[in-house]
Amino acid sequence: MQSPRTRIVEVLQLQPPCAEVRVKGWLRTVRDSKQVVFLELNDGSSMGILQVVVDPSLPNIEDVRRLTTGSAVGVRGELVPSPAKGQTVELRATEVEIIGRAEADFPLQKKRHSFEFLRTIAHLRNRTNTYGAVFRVRSKLAHAIHCFFQDRGFVYVHTPIITASDAEGAGEMFRVTTLDPAAPPKTPEGRIDWDADFFARQAYLTVSGQLNGETFAIGMGDIYTFGPTFRAENSNTSRHVAEFWMIEPEMAFFDLDDNCTLAEAFVKHLLRTLLEDCAEDVAFFDERIDKGLTARLRHVLESPFERMPYAEAVKRLEASGQSFEYPVFFGANLQAEHERFLTETIIGRPVFVTDYPKEIKAFYMRRNDDGRTVAAVDLLVPQVGELIGGSQREERYDVLLQALEETGLSPQSYAWYLDTRRYGTVPHAGFGLGFERLIMYATGMQNIRDVIPFPRTPRHCEF
Repeated sequence: MQSPRTRIVEVLQLQPPCAEVRVKGWLRTVRDSKQVVFLELNDGSSMGILQVVVDPSLPNIEDVRRLTTGSAVGVRGELVPSPAKGQTVELRATEVEIIGRAEADFPLQKKRHSFEFLRTIAHLRNRTNTYGAVFRVRSKLAHAIHCFFQDRGFVYVHTPIITASDAEGAGEMFRVTTLDPAAPPKTPEGRIDWDADFFARQAYLTVSGQLNGETFAIGMGDIYTFGPTFRAENSNTSRHVAEFWMIEPEMAFFDLDDNCTLAEAFVKHLLRTLLEDCAEDVAFFDERIDKGLTARLRHVLESPFERMPYAEAVKRLEASGQSFEYPVFFGANLQAEHERFLTETIIGRPVFVTDYPKEIKAFYMRRNDDGRTVAAVDLLVPQVGELIGGSQREERYDVLLQALEETGLSPQSYAWYLDTRRYGTVPHAGFGLGFERLIMYATGMQNIRDVIPFPRTPRHCEF
């Protein structure tokens, strides 16, 4: 059968009759009614299924009868109105090409499979309705992210995946080395001789592209990064994976208010794109995964975002009378239960919480004049809590150097970063959005393992 093919999402929009239509895809079901064979075909372009009706007069009809779920076929035929309920058109086949036959033990049969089971066959799960919708949404949102920044003149920067710096200061990083783990070279003092390693120093997989991104913002104005990041955190919760993607814009001459304004526009752009361009998939999630999803997303899109200092947020949580599992006090990290109560019950819409105590935030955040807080911001949204974290960055050399020393980080290791504060420093700000967290929010999926193609978690690195 000759290409090009027409994608099924486009075929389902055609007005029959259409005399010559070519499609290719994978079989969801095969039904043999003796008079004719019915094939249900999907090609991943949408949720839609195209019914193919195969007449017994086809030369290879017996081969068609033996087809199994999961098999790949190409079909040529006439698109006609369908008399069956639930579909407007069907394809009357004049030719069926068997491209790839699925063996009888194909694990995706026409029944409901649990997400736990489907994670064990991540290489096949994209053929299901749920995961097909998830990864179409993921693709569309990735494109929307680039459109948002490119349309505003931002420069896309590819920051390193291998780094010698710990951007978060948490130390939960994967080591990158070529040394023999069974017999690494040693110094005279008996320590591992990192000078003999590939980079002649200890190296890691990055936890963030932010620090490198800042150096480009201080010189190119507005930039963004969008790439993989890694955390060696031994956590098996539904919100943690070891490899995930981050969007991290950095803007020169921005303060904290500018940062919030851009973040609000960014989130609303993504939700607008989702609701307009992924309506079929969002409707599926609303019906099957998370009732009320569409209304919640539209509420966020149409609401002005509140801005509130951390100190006020703590006071309002304390005064709420709500019993929380984790205590609330000035200096406490706000937990998901606090964040959700604040945005869902107290405010009733998204809220930027700003100006956190310096002790609970990263060294690079700008110290406020009060001496006890930093110009940090978290965007809290209903059902999730924190969606975005960011700050105005500390642009003053002496203050940044002191913050590094107080955190116990080596100024020598961050000499290149400090240089940007010595050579034409400017106020600047940025934020980070975890891509998988965004997709969970956009789809209502409850486990991060279900919104990334091949999840990496403790003791699991298959596929």
